[in-house]
Amino acid sequence: MTPEDLVDIAEITALKYRYGRSLDNRLWDEFGSTLAPNVKANYGSVSQGRPLVFDSRDAVVEYLSSAMSGSLVSEHRFSQPEITVEGDTATGTWALSDIVIMPDSDTLVTGSAFYTDRYERGPDGWQITETSYYRMYESAQSMKAMGFMLLSNRFAQ
Repeated sequence: MTPEDLVDIAEITALKYRYGRSLDNRLWDEFGSTLAPNVKANYGSVSQGRPLVFDSRDAVVEYLSSAMSGSLVSEHRFSQPEITVEGDTATGTWALSDIVIMPDSDTLVTGSAFYTDRYERGPDGWQITETSYYRMYESAQSMKAMGFMLLSNRFAQ
C-alpha cells in the first residue's frame, strides 16, 4: 500500500461519512454530490417488501427525499471499512447500523447491514458509482408499547 492509497482511502471514508450525514440531515444536494450521475443503487430491505433499485442519482435523490419527509428521523452509522483502491477506481465494504424513528406511525426501526460500494475518481474527486446492501437484521417496534419517548426531533413540525 502506498501513501497515495492511504490518502485515497481517507477521501473515500470521508465520502461515505458525508453520504450518511447528508442523508440523515436531508441535505439533498450534498447527498446527491456523493453519487455519480449514473449510479446503480440497490436498497433491498424487508421493510420495503421489495428491493428498491435505481439507475441514476436523480432517481435515488427523488425517492429518498420523498420517503424521508415529515417527522421521520434517521441515523445511519458506517464502520469497519474495507477499501481497496486500484488507480481511479475502488471498492468498499461497510458495516451499517441504522435507526429510523417514525412518530407518525408509532414505529421505531433498527437494523444492521453490510454495504458494498464501487467508487470512481473524477474531476470533482471520488463518487459512488454502485451501492447495495444486504440486511443482517431489521426490526420494528411500537414506540408507545416500549415506553419510547422522543424528546427532541429536528424535523417535527
